Amino acid sequence: MYRTRIYKPTDKMSDLICENYTLLQVLSRFGVSLGFGDKNVREVCEINNVDCNTFLTVVNFLVEDSNRMQEHLEGISIPSLMNYLREAHSYFLDFQLPTIRKKLIEAIGDSKEKDVTYLVLRFFDAYVDEVRKHMEHENDNVFTYVEKLLRGEHPAGYSISVFASHHDHIDTKLTELKNIIIKYFPAGGNNRLLNATLFDIFSCEEDLASHNRVEDFLFVPAIMELEKEAR
Repeated sequence: MYRTRIYKPTDKMSDLICENYTLLQVLSRFGVSLGFGDKNVREVCEINNVDCNTFLTVVNFLVEDSNRMQEHLEGISIPSLMNYLREAHSYFLDFQLPTIRKKLIEAIGDSKEKDVTYLVLRFFDAYVDEVRKHMEHENDNVFTYVEKLLRGEHPAGYSISVFASHHDHIDTKLTELKNIIIKYFPAGGNNRLLNATLFDIFSCEEDLASHNRVEDFLFVPAIMELEKEAR
């Protein structure tokens, strides 16, 4: 069971992880390695050159599981938050989604129902292509725009509200893939591996949803404030 409380710089980093193990992903995306002993959050962040306030902002926002952003934005480091989002993109595109595909092939590749197998893999590959385009657009265009703002430049013809208005929630299409597997994939394959893969898909869906929340309710409002300062 998760514990929901507001974490402080003086809390032990190990307590944070033991109470909410999904925050391991947050550690990884901020470049924090394990093996920190009994050091507190501030000490671990300093050792890893991580902005402590931004780290705790993301942690507490995700643990709180609400969309109230005004309480979280003060003192946030936009470069640190962008690095976190970039690392999340790399994790999804370079590790998690390829790993799920590999496990899918192992779980359903020997099935006699070749049509369903083909449908599942084709759907998954199309979904990954969509995710890649989505995240590469953010890496190449949105983050570049923000970097210009941080340098004091004022790019014309674009604002973060344009990004926000077209920000599709790419986690929702995984629901369709889950339904295909749960409702229509026949018995007879490697059920243990298929169930494990399905578990990974559920976890990926939740992780992507959390990622979208950080973008919508932390990143976008922070950039809106930056735009106001740049005017």
